[in-house]
Amino acid sequence: MSGPLRVAAVITRLEGGAGAMALRGARALDPREFAVTVITGSGRRLCAEAADSGLDVVLESALRAPVSPAADLRALRRLTALLRGGAFDVVHTHCAKAGALGRLAAHRAGTDRIVHSYHGFPFHEFQRAPLRRAYLAVERALGRITDVALCVGTGVAVEAVRRGLIAPERVRTTGVAVPPVPLRPGRARRLLGLPPAAVVVGSVGRLVPQKAPEDWVLALARLRTPGVRGVWVGDGDLAERARAAADRLGVPVDFAGDRPDAAELVQAFDVFAQSSRYEGLPLAVVEAMRCGVPVVATAVNAVGDVVVPGVTGLLVPPARPELLAGAVDALLADPAGAARLAARARERVRAAHTEAGLADEIAAAYRPVTPATAGSALMGAAGGTPVTCGDRHPLNE
Repeated sequence: MSGPLRVAAVITRLEGGAGAMALRGARALDPREFAVTVITGSGRRLCAEAADSGLDVVLESALRAPVSPAADLRALRRLTALLRGGAFDVVHTHCAKAGALGRLAAHRAGTDRIVHSYHGFPFHEFQRAPLRRAYLAVERALGRITDVALCVGTGVAVEAVRRGLIAPERVRTTGVAVPPVPLRPGRARRLLGLPPAAVVVGSVGRLVPQKAPEDWVLALARLRTPGVRGVWVGDGDLAERARAAADRLGVPVDFAGDRPDAAELVQAFDVFAQSSRYEGLPLAVVEAMRCGVPVVATAVNAVGDVVVPGVTGLLVPPARPELLAGAVDALLADPAGAARLAARARERVRAAHTEAGLADEIAAAYRPVTPATAGSALMGAAGGTPVTCGDRHPLNE
């Protein structure tokens, strides 16, 4: 084969942690070996960043998060035509909706290699049992047409194997990519308009049910430490509800909205508190650790890869805001102990979660498997002209 492998990276929304990971992985690949086209239903800031990086970007308006049979069938038809017409060698899907429609479209288009990233799972313990069983059945069926599953975090990989989502020999474990940022906590506080001496408990993430912002607000309301101010960086469907809850409970919270400098702003926090009901390996948690901020997080999926209780942070059960509050209070009451946890966490994640490392893991999944490379692939598992967002494309008309 001459020229780079043509890769289609398909994701419903190029936003949040999964969107940032998909973009960072695509940008880190060697363009001499891989020509990546990003196909997404929406993306705003990250979509523009992808195009500015020289990646082809295609907006497919039918690809959207809510389940909608008519829109989903239309997206499947349009994705199939796009993948077939683009003669892609590899289709790499991310998250649940794009993972289902993208893998089916790639299979129908006869794509040589289908890769899927599990950033987390569409099923979780807070769903009704029939819906959870339906999601599991769909994922197991899709696993039969998937060549490699890239699981973001050991906990996610273990769950994929335990649930039988895909043959075990096709499972690979990846980390997240966190580029270094200058350590300037004073500047981060100024950017957020925070007083230098304020006691700040913060979080970063989309304001959506998965992240349980209502539990986070309740936890702040139950803190015994006086004078704490909350900061949430991110936006989403629950933004107004979260603001109303904070006002009702009398909790001072600054909702900073979606910020391109979120990885730098976490330095403004005395404690990073993550309240999610379910996760993969949260990018924001690793970014906080990289900046030396002590972390309290919920014990879900692959969070325990990085938050080791009493070693690199504290874990609490999901949906228990009173326990989240107690853990945050414990760190605020013992700054020296919190600093020790943060220092160990920073040392642990600094070398383990790099863009170069992620690129190596993705490239190994994309390369065709031959008898000579099959063994090394298993051992390694521990372009056209850019189309900017909104430009015309045959499938956007």
